[in-house]
Amino acid sequence: MSAGAAHRIDNVLHLYDTVSRSVRELALREPGKVSIYLCGPTVYGPAHLGHGRATLSYDILRRYLEWGGLEVRLVSNITDIEDNIVARAVREGRPWKDITTKCEAMWFEAMDGINVKRPTDVPRATEYVDEMVEMIGDLIAADKAYATDDGIYMDVESVDDYGLLALQTLDDMRTGGGDREVVGAAQKRHPADFVLWKFKADEPTESDPAWPSPWGAGRPGWHSECVVMSLDLLGEGFDLHCGGQDLRFPHHENERAQAVALGKTFANHWMHHAFVVDAEGEKMSKSIGNVSNLLDLIEHYDPRAYRLVLLQSHYRSPVKLGQAMIDAAVRALAGLDGFAARTAGVSGEMDVASLEAFRAAMDDDLDTPKAMALVFDTVRKVNVGIDAGDDVSGLIAAVNEICAAVGLELSAGSDVPDDVAARAAALDQARADKDFAAADAIRDALQSDGWIVETTKAGTSVRR
Repeated sequence: MSAGAAHRIDNVLHLYDTVSRSVRELALREPGKVSIYLCGPTVYGPAHLGHGRATLSYDILRRYLEWGGLEVRLVSNITDIEDNIVARAVREGRPWKDITTKCEAMWFEAMDGINVKRPTDVPRATEYVDEMVEMIGDLIAADKAYATDDGIYMDVESVDDYGLLALQTLDDMRTGGGDREVVGAAQKRHPADFVLWKFKADEPTESDPAWPSPWGAGRPGWHSECVVMSLDLLGEGFDLHCGGQDLRFPHHENERAQAVALGKTFANHWMHHAFVVDAEGEKMSKSIGNVSNLLDLIEHYDPRAYRLVLLQSHYRSPVKLGQAMIDAAVRALAGLDGFAARTAGVSGEMDVASLEAFRAAMDDDLDTPKAMALVFDTVRKVNVGIDAGDDVSGLIAAVNEICAAVGLELSAGSDVPDDVAARAAALDQARADKDFAAADAIRDALQSDGWIVETTKAGTSVRR
């Protein structure tokens, strides 16, 4: 049993809930088990930095819950049919499935690169079309949906509390008020009514597919996909629904509306994270320009740096990501890796006070900045204690435990290939020859290849 599991009973996780607009207890449907639905990617392009924040934020949450002894079932879907997918397929004259298959592979390559644990379940929207058709039929039978010339639409006025997640009224939506103007087909009864099934007038193609339905061939609307998959795999009243704040309305609101219209209990708690924004005028890399996607980031930087950036930012606060922030994270990682190297092999009884301080921070709306401040403060105490000859084994154990709990892997050293070691030696030789331009060029090249380069009076060392 981990240290987390041993102490979990004494603490309760509180998270901000979008519906109540307050930090409240994450009440569990079943003791000891957490059911989570995370809206996954629409696979028509490479994973971008915003995707990275979404998956890393909830990977941190999941790891923390599991560290605390809870059994987590995380469902995160793949949207493999949607307007953007079809538009790209038609534009490029390619089969839609060719695009989704390749982009899904790129997605998981990126997730593996930033050390995100695979979801418990990864349903694909196209695997659930029959179930979506059945749900839409139930909505029509309940007089909650209706047909137009171009599709089947949800009647939002039939849902008493529609707009709960939107944080606006139907009257606001009718006039285009609130977060987002709601427009659409001329035959809609209300501007906020959304499509459940899109008719396809012409013959389906490899680029623009269609599925049969009682109302005509077509494909499901985006909002009908996640509600069906989440309820099928997690059941009614699952614990937590997650996603970016941009999904709060209309996507999440429209998911919820369909479930409520059928008399089903949907998610108990709603969690939304803030955006990642490029820092104005800053470039992520001199060599490649601004890093716009996760695979670029992984190729040119220590991928742990992005996790650390997000750990040092609260999930509900926007992150203005730029070169300076990544560089700072890389330097901080160097300090943590130095701690790991210096304390390798040291064992001792866990410092309980440090763990309880960590848990108190995390249980207060996942306050990872406070948790990481605790880590760095404890590392400083360890270094001072070692220099003074004190027994700090308990603090060392606590730092290692906390980092493991949030998925931040520390390195006490790594194998350096011969060619990389030779380049480091060449850097030292260039410095000795006072050819500082050449030394800087070698350093830049090593860093571009993902190596952390440290030069002291003793010479240059490199590590991941």
